[in-house]
Amino acid sequence: MSTATTTVATTEEAILKLTLAYDKEIHEEYKYSAYLPVYDTKTKFPPLQPFEFNDRGLVANKEKPNLLPKDNTSVKATKLTPVIGTEIRGLQLSQLNDLQKDELALLIAERGVVVFRDQDFKDIGLEKQKEFGKYFGPLHIHPVGSHVKDHIELHNIYLGPDNEYRNQRRSTRLTTTGYHSDVSYEHQPPGITILTLLSVPSTGGDTAWASQTAAYARLSPPIQALLEGLRAEHSGFPQAEGARRDGKFVRREPVKSEHPIVRVHPATGQKALFVNPGFTKRIVGLRDEESEALLKLLFTHISLGQDFQVRVRWEEGTVALWDNRVTAHTAISDYNVHNPQEGLRHGFRITTQADRPKGVNGLESVWE
Repeated sequence: MSTATTTVATTEEAILKLTLAYDKEIHEEYKYSAYLPVYDTKTKFPPLQPFEFNDRGLVANKEKPNLLPKDNTSVKATKLTPVIGTEIRGLQLSQLNDLQKDELALLIAERGVVVFRDQDFKDIGLEKQKEFGKYFGPLHIHPVGSHVKDHIELHNIYLGPDNEYRNQRRSTRLTTTGYHSDVSYEHQPPGITILTLLSVPSTGGDTAWASQTAAYARLSPPIQALLEGLRAEHSGFPQAEGARRDGKFVRREPVKSEHPIVRVHPATGQKALFVNPGFTKRIVGLRDEESEALLKLLFTHISLGQDFQVRVRWEEGTVALWDNRVTAHTAISDYNVHNPQEGLRHGFRITTQADRPKGVNGLESVWE
């Protein structure tokens, strides 16, 4: 992996240091070179502040006549599985009006993940891409990840022969998969995430999502009742410590949050599990052995529940949008980055902040 550092003068005459996370020689003719991963190794951010969040799905027409008009046969929406995932063709994200975006927010909440095919989204420019994301909530800046140059809100997704960091972090495990909800340790963790891949392998590199609403519904009533009264600790400290250990820059200090294990979505009223193997560390108020046993049960349930999961193959022009409040997801790094026939997986993630999690009977997230 390239570790070259460049120095850039900003308009305030401050010196910005960028570490390249790619090999420039490999990408001299790459169409999306402006999106290649870099690390700003100087800019620090203060803790995120509480804010009032208005879910766009709350004002949407539940019948979705603007997004999915019944008299327009050119727009095709297909359920990918009965419980999670919808694929849409014949509709451009870049052309949606506000009514359509509101209905899209509700559809994402209901279906967990919505996959748009044949999109021009990756070619509309960085500012328009960010503007689209901001409609659904403030854009989250990842505390440790690589990003797009001059657009730190765009979290970079990159795995290629010149940067295998995303795989090396899991090199001691039998699988590269790891279900998680994006940065769930935040006090107001993300709602909608928009993932656009700019370069996709010819085969492999899929993404899978699990429905946390279905996962909750499958549990027996006594277990549901138990979980509804509990909070779990989500921590960003291991991620930050791992980044520092690997020589990466931590631009915002880590936090912990105690979120309800069962949260209620504000737009749908549905109950969903809100734990994930990536960031959930313990159940508050339980003995260590009790917490470990219960979390192991839930993590295994989420990871192995193929009858409430969907696996999506990426195509040219695919954009996936999901709601982190009702899903967990994982990349599937099953291809050989050193085989030119299989290629590079590169894209960017726009993640929007959302509400303070609320559970059953008024149980809310807390933190120190």
